[in-house]
Parts: sequence; C-alpha cells; structure tokens
Amino acid sequence: MSDDFPPLPILFTDETLLVINKPAGLPSLPDGYNPGVPHVRSLLKPYYGRVWIVHRLDRGTSGVLLLARSAEAHRALNLQFDQRQVTKVYHALVSGSPDWDTKTVDLPLRIDVGHKHRTAIDSIRGKAAVTHLRVLERFAGYTLVEAIPETGRTHQIRAHLAAAGYPLAADELYGSGPAGDGPPVIPRLGLHARYLTIEHPILHSILHFEAPYPEDFAQALDQLRQRDRPDCQSGPQ
Repeated sequence: MSDDFPPLPILFTDETLLVINKPAGLPSLPDGYNPGVPHVRSLLKPYYGRVWIVHRLDRGTSGVLLLARSAEAHRALNLQFDQRQVTKVYHALVSGSPDWDTKTVDLPLRIDVGHKHRTAIDSIRGKAAVTHLRVLERFAGYTLVEAIPETGRTHQIRAHLAAAGYPLAADELYGSGPAGDGPPVIPRLGLHARYLTIEHPILHSILHFEAPYPEDFAQALDQLRQRDRPDCQSGPQ
C-alpha cells in the first residue's frame, strides 16, 4: 500500500463486486504520463487480485466507486450503466447561491476541448447530457447541491454546474475560485459521490451504497455552518 494513501475504505465486497469510498486525489486508473503513480487498481490488487473499474471518478472527486471482480460481472455492470439502469447521486459544494431549489440542466456536452481538455457545452457536436439538481443546504457564499446525472459524460456535473452559473468550489478548470476573502473552504474539488444504486449482476437483487463524507468535505460543511451561525448571547435580555 502506498504511503500517500491509507488503506482504501471498503463499503461492500463479495465474490463478484467490490465497492470503495475513493479518497480525493487518488486516480481511478493508471496515469498515462506517469504510470508509477498509485491508482485504485494498484492499491487494491495486493488484497483482492485483479479488479475491473466499472465507472470512473475524477481524481479530485471522492466517494462511491464500483469495481467488478470478474470479467463477466464487469460486462453485466457495464450494460447497466450503458442502459442507464444505475442511479448515481452526488453531493456538490458550489460557489454562490442558486435562485432555484430544483433545476434540470439539459445541455449537450463535447469532451476533450482545447489544450485544457475541458468538457464544453456544444449544441452541434455535443452528446446529450442531463443532470438533475436540488439544493440541500445554503450557506454564505456557497450551497450544497444534490446532483443526479442521467447520462455519464466526462466532467458532466462540473460542466453543467458551471453552465448554470454555480461552479463547484475549488474547481479551477471550470472557473471557480474561493468565495469572498480568505483561503478556499475546501482544498480540492467540492464533489462527493454520495450514493450508488445497482442491480447485483449475479443475484439480481437491488443494492444501495452510501459513502460517508471524507474528513475534508465534512469539515468544509461544518466550517460553513459555524460561520453562518449567529453569535450566541447569554444572560437575560
């Protein structure tokens, strides 16, 4: 196990599946430019043997990550994702305060645009992409938003939130800096894959996984709540 990452938190495992709570900063797959950098599969292989990545999370995103423990399970799970039979729920800490409580962003996306390899809104060459958004909690300068993507385009949530005018906290690629003065409220991308619901590829039972907030995400929310709390005054008024 790399000294840079603690043992990966296991949310579920059986002979077919492995579900982890991926730490932020850890790539899901090998880095093509630097293959020696630790990634999810390299850290799990000594303990679980060969595993297959079913879907990916950005390096800076934490949360539920599903892996298959056989090629057959991998194919079955890929089919569920391709046919949109999987429910993914993210919690996003965004800059600003939306003027809506719920919103559906239906904007086509084109990936790998420009030298920064961004995902861009493109009504002509883009592929269909839909994300459902719901405000969970409001703070001064920030908002906690639930994001449920119907499709699975690269950087979909990041691009759709930016297009809606409320980019993720600490997302320099899509235009978000710290809100107000002082250091950023969270030191990395403000996105956490909170829930995942799938059908077990062998048993066909419905499985629901929840990834607790990592320390940095939880601390950011606590910091914002404390900052918004009015000063308490003791004694008779």
